[in-house]
Amino acid sequence: MSAPLDALAQDFVAFAVEASVLRFGEFKTKAGRLSPYFFNAGLFDDGAKLGRLAGFYADRLIASGLAFDMIFGPAYKGITLAAAVSIELARRGRNVPFAYNRKEAKDHGEGGTLVGAPVQGRVLIIDDVISAGTSVRESIQMIEAAGATPCGVAIALDRQEKAAEGGVDSPHSAVQQVQQRYGLPVVAIAGLADLLSFIDGSPALAAHRPAVLAYRERYGV
Repeated sequence: MSAPLDALAQDFVAFAVEASVLRFGEFKTKAGRLSPYFFNAGLFDDGAKLGRLAGFYADRLIASGLAFDMIFGPAYKGITLAAAVSIELARRGRNVPFAYNRKEAKDHGEGGTLVGAPVQGRVLIIDDVISAGTSVRESIQMIEAAGATPCGVAIALDRQEKAAEGGVDSPHSAVQQVQQRYGLPVVAIAGLADLLSFIDGSPALAAHRPAVLAYRERYGV
């Protein structure tokens, strides 16, 4: 990863910590693990935070060179992210349509499960993290059913840890599984390695470094 991308990741981690979106302590993950940190994108909960978050997504997407025609946000967190990132891209001179899904289909009005722009062309899926890959799989199914082509996934944080399948640790992370199973690139603003680099440069967080390192040793990929 080039220095500018490292700088972007460090700025993002600093922002997430400042906004209390990234917290340290002891948290139980979906996989039942006790994690020394927790990332809750639902706490980007005001206009200023959401706007800045969208800027980080836009910066990372532009730097990645990933080509896409529209954005798809899976319900629920992806809906806000898709809207915010499309606004930010338009502010920068690239007006990209977006769509999202409902959890339950409507049987009145326009009906169906998809809302927003027609799902067509190369579709970028945007979400906060990839935990089990379920949201990505369901998004791919909806995009392909609409006759479009999923072309990549953008997330805020890659935990870079082994996925848990049926209570057994996989040798691959959830992000790696998405890349391998669907052949899609995954673009992340930052990862666990960036988080550790940030802790190394932050005396205020030094006490959490041993726990994060131990977690990476046990579950990291």
